[in-house]
Amino acid sequence: MAGIALFALVGASAPNHNTLRAPISWLRLPAMSGTVSAALTYTAVVLSGLGTLALLHAHERGWRPRARALFGAGAVAVVVVANLTPVGSSDTASYAAYGRIAALGGDPYVTTPAGLGGAYAHLVSDAWRQTPSVYGPVATWWQAGAAYVGGDLPWLTIWALMLANAAVFLGTGCLLIRTADDPVRAALLWSANPLLIGVLVAGGHLDTLVACLAVCAVHFARKTVGPYNDLIVGGLVGLACAVKISAALLGVGLAWPLLLSGAWRSVARQAVAAVLTLVALYGVYGVHALAPLTGASQMVSSPSLWAVFTYFGTRYLGPHAAATVSGLLWPVLMFAVAWLLYRRVPAGSPAVVAVPFVLVFAWVLTAPWSMPWYLALAWALAALVRQGPLTRYLIVATGVLALFHNSGGHGWTW
Repeated sequence: MAGIALFALVGASAPNHNTLRAPISWLRLPAMSGTVSAALTYTAVVLSGLGTLALLHAHERGWRPRARALFGAGAVAVVVVANLTPVGSSDTASYAAYGRIAALGGDPYVTTPAGLGGAYAHLVSDAWRQTPSVYGPVATWWQAGAAYVGGDLPWLTIWALMLANAAVFLGTGCLLIRTADDPVRAALLWSANPLLIGVLVAGGHLDTLVACLAVCAVHFARKTVGPYNDLIVGGLVGLACAVKISAALLGVGLAWPLLLSGAWRSVARQAVAAVLTLVALYGVYGVHALAPLTGASQMVSSPSLWAVFTYFGTRYLGPHAAATVSGLLWPVLMFAVAWLLYRRVPAGSPAVVAVPFVLVFAWVLTAPWSMPWYLALAWALAALVRQGPLTRYLIVATGVLALFHNSGGHGWTW
């Protein structure tokens, strides 16, 4: 837990280069210099990744602690970091700003944080200050609820978001322990996973909610196929997409094994339920709520092969042609990588878990815009059913991305 202790130390020493500009914690330590906070955050990521690998290795060699004890240890770490300033990302500031816009009766899909102005806009990173919300209506209502609590105090809104996110993280841990093939392994990979706690909880990311809904959807999908279950699965996928549209990969992953087995009616029921759920939720705002996603889809993060392609493509082909080519190529590459990953899935792993897992993993590996917290869904699926060596690849991928994206929104984009 040394990594978690360092994450907590950085959060308690806000403001610094790796946290939001405004401290929200009840525990106030002297502010760190950028050099010190960066060094401690890098060390926290490395130690957390190594710790997760060591825990998994020990379990594979016969270590069998009680799942409840692991959950309790993880819960203590979760409660600590959730009460400190977010570390590694400024996304919670964006959540708070969009929530404040909605709480004031505005439309976060039209009004930007810059348009909101004031203390909330000041905390949003430059990369997102001029961008309307790219999150779904469920996420907006979640954010608005926190903003009602925080009122004119952005730090209080962010604190409410952090606590709510921590509650969902722990709730997901309970679900995984109850539904996973190996409860101890599930606790190690989620509830007591120092790397995941550092990335998801200390960062306060909405991807935790997507992962929770995914665990529920997979739970019903693994039951006996029937109209009732199909409608529940589709509704849960729709809810997840109404948090972040990338959860559509979950729907594709759940539908693919059914298509291969000829269960067309099940696929149709799930698709209809998901679409109707999305239509009902997005109908509150209108079709224009999808517009910000178009602009966000053109963004490129680093490290990414697409960052190199964009640089040379823009120079020799022009920005429009380069964006078009990359937009056409990366989905093809994603499915190719997913196929390669699926070949490494252990024999006997249920396709209803394995296919969504490899799709999400391949998406993060190949998409132009990738962040470590996007892997939350893959982690939840890996905790449900053993994925063999792919779990180690998941730890490495999360750690590498976290090393590149941990500066609290201060200049980490390409």
